[in-house]
Amino acid sequence: MLESCLFDYAVIRVVPRVEREEFMNVGVILSCPARKFLDARIELDAPRLKVFAPTLEQDAIQSYLSAIPKICAGDEASGEIGRLPQRARFYWLTAQRSTVIQSSPVHTGFCADAREMLEHLFDKMVRTPENYL
Repeated sequence: MLESCLFDYAVIRVVPRVEREEFMNVGVILSCPARKFLDARIELDAPRLKVFAPTLEQDAIQSYLSAIPKICAGDEASGEIGRLPQRARFYWLTAQRSTVIQSSPVHTGFCADAREMLEHLFDKMVRTPENYL
């Protein structure tokens, strides 16, 4: 059995109108340095976003969101950001921004399995009940 390790996570949000501070959760980023783990789970519920923000260009939003797991993985396509050390990539991804794609404040916890915790947080924070029935 694996020993519990400290992890940090943030929820990824789409914020159509920053001044209104309304958002829709679309993903989770989780970092567990002891396990050398950094990954994100992203899922854009397009019909829900269309109701929530009918004027947003969904293709552009999906494109921005799809960059997040690539940055986590250090994918060559993620450019200079992807070449940063793993922990620096997490901090870059979770930095406060006033844009359409934002992250929540960073939260911490303990887990034995970082991938399992990422899935748990994703189910809890992003998925709506009808998505996982």
